[in-house]
Amino acid sequence: MPKPVQQPPFWYQVLLALILPLYRLRVWQRSRTQADYQNEVIERFQIAKTVKNTRAIWIHAVSVGETNAAQPVIEHFLKQGQPVLVTNTTRTGQARAKALFDQNYPELFEAVFLPVDTVGLMQQFLQRYQPRLFILIETELWPNALAQTRQAGIPSILLNARLSARSAKGYGKFGRLTHPMLAQLSCIAAQDQATAQRFIELGADAKKVVVTGSVKFDIQPPNHLLEHAEQLKQQWQLGNRPVLIAASTHEPEEAQILAQFPKVLAQFPSAVLIMVPRHPERFERVAQLIQQNGFGLFQRSQQQEIQAETQVYLADSMGELWLWYALASMAFVGGSFSATGGHNPLEPVRLGVPVVMGPHIFNFKVIVEQLMQAYALTQVDNAEALAQVWLNWLQQPEQARQAGLAGLQVMQANQGALDRQLGLVKKLLNE
Repeated sequence: MPKPVQQPPFWYQVLLALILPLYRLRVWQRSRTQADYQNEVIERFQIAKTVKNTRAIWIHAVSVGETNAAQPVIEHFLKQGQPVLVTNTTRTGQARAKALFDQNYPELFEAVFLPVDTVGLMQQFLQRYQPRLFILIETELWPNALAQTRQAGIPSILLNARLSARSAKGYGKFGRLTHPMLAQLSCIAAQDQATAQRFIELGADAKKVVVTGSVKFDIQPPNHLLEHAEQLKQQWQLGNRPVLIAASTHEPEEAQILAQFPKVLAQFPSAVLIMVPRHPERFERVAQLIQQNGFGLFQRSQQQEIQAETQVYLADSMGELWLWYALASMAFVGGSFSATGGHNPLEPVRLGVPVVMGPHIFNFKVIVEQLMQAYALTQVDNAEALAQVWLNWLQQPEQARQAGLAGLQVMQANQGALDRQLGLVKKLLNE
């Protein structure tokens, strides 16, 4: 006889009821001035009346990082002709998912916002879409989503699971909420042994926890974006210009890097810096910073090109990060000066691009350490040191090339997690 579903504690439902009106007001206010927020209002609070496919594989990826991690998993099922439904909780994550798959799989792929985690909305969502399987990526767990999925008899799996010591401590403070969530999961595929142990200590069944490695080592850049990058290299005449990228940046990283970039230009005047802020709501602020630092403003959103006189280019678009990395000679991966914990360095590494990160890398600690041991990634304390590393690589291009090759070797040595995790997914589908 199956065990009864453990429901989230009553206080969680009360808290949701109190927060929901405020959250809805916030999103609604944005939807009045920005047209692309209107769909978000419907998907988060009402559930769309029409769906593209039922009986799809449902994959929840919070934002850009999780969407990137899910990319090979999504692509695997789409290539098999299996419909895939992706939910995100951020606009950047949804834009990335659509950029990767909308064009090539218009009939099989659908991306919507995850509804607010109330019992009623989750029940409506499951009734409409009737997914075969619920796959969560990395960390984010929603109590009612997991409870209602389990109630409906739909298996669930946490893929590419990662849990830092700090996050585990936070989950541990809410045991009455955490224990039921972990109990609903059919399987947890952990990136490493430390993560697996943290989940077990939080109450996960040790029999359900499997160490598979990180699927991020199996990521592949979309061919159409690589082809576009080659076109832009020729169109924008970047073949002989150093292209530096500051990707997924946060406040105050842009200001710090812009202040140091003239040191690079003094020795390499043809260099161009591509700035890719992490969040679209900061695009306007970064545009102001570029002008305040004395640079001309060239913007992707205005369909402007990198020209001979362009020194800084603002990539204020969504879903094109692979494109910018493919143009880069070297990269800084943001969120690592700002104490955000850093973003995924494996995307530029996969393209043979040497990488620099700041001191705050706890989101990708194990991966960064592997790359540093192989001399594929350089860690610095501040933007001044970043500019010096860039100058060293520009002065010694063979050193930069070797760092890029070392990164590719790390990628190759750690591949295989995708097959292991897909094996767990197939087992659940068969059961």
